[in-house]
Amino acid sequence: MYAGAAIAVGLFGHASPAGVAWLRCLGAAVVLLAWRRPARAAWRGRRFLLAAAFGVVTAVMNVAFYEAIARLPLGTVVALEFAGPVVVAAVGPRTRRDLGTLALVAVGVVAIADVRLEGSAPGVVFALAAAAAWAGYIVLGKRVAVAGDGVDSLAVGFAVATVVLSPLALGTGEVWSSPRMLLLGIGVGVLSTVVPYVLDQFVLRRVGQAGFAVLLALLPVTAGVTGYALLAQVPSLPEALGTLAVVAGVALRRRDEPEPAFADASPEPRY
Repeated sequence: MYAGAAIAVGLFGHASPAGVAWLRCLGAAVVLLAWRRPARAAWRGRRFLLAAAFGVVTAVMNVAFYEAIARLPLGTVVALEFAGPVVVAAVGPRTRRDLGTLALVAVGVVAIADVRLEGSAPGVVFALAAAAAWAGYIVLGKRVAVAGDGVDSLAVGFAVATVVLSPLALGTGEVWSSPRMLLLGIGVGVLSTVVPYVLDQFVLRRVGQAGFAVLLALLPVTAGVTGYALLAQVPSLPEALGTLAVVAGVALRRRDEPEPAFADASPEPRY
């Protein structure tokens, strides 16, 4: 995911942020359709509508995120965007332990992100739009996952989103003149969409929405650990304390959360 984000930022000088997000969606659709080849049933009825809604919401989330990081520091955008998962996680808590988990995770992410609300107002709007779409991704993603055909629905959803958001392709003109940049755009789709979202489907079939939202707090932690291990980027004291808070929050999350009743009834995805 982070390798894909690095490539995407490098493409911003040759295409608009929204255009790069559309290329990401296109790349994901092409790879998933070629891999899965969804059956005709996946393109009809409620299954199709759910997949289409999921794909469009996810693509909008990516567009809003790219537009936000083009205007605001990445850490600020991450912290604002994380409001989406926090809201989803807040819907489920019923015990003090759950509330403690939510508090630790929220404080930890803010500390890691080092929020500075400076820059353009549109950047804040895009970040909050990405947060709302992220909440939608979790809710719709859970419904897609428990249906037992999550990866096929990913393929259908991104195909629909690519068509619906096709006007954004107008911001990708320079990319089409360079096979290298076009390949990089497809690579963003594979690294930032296909791999992590397919893994998300496995996790969503096994945990609740609130639990999944809490687990997402590990993303900024992973970024910090990767930066330290590979780039020798030593975290500041607030970042280190934020990382510990997130890890503590995830560890505190109750482990006795009941499995969904349909978890065992759903067939395993085809691979």
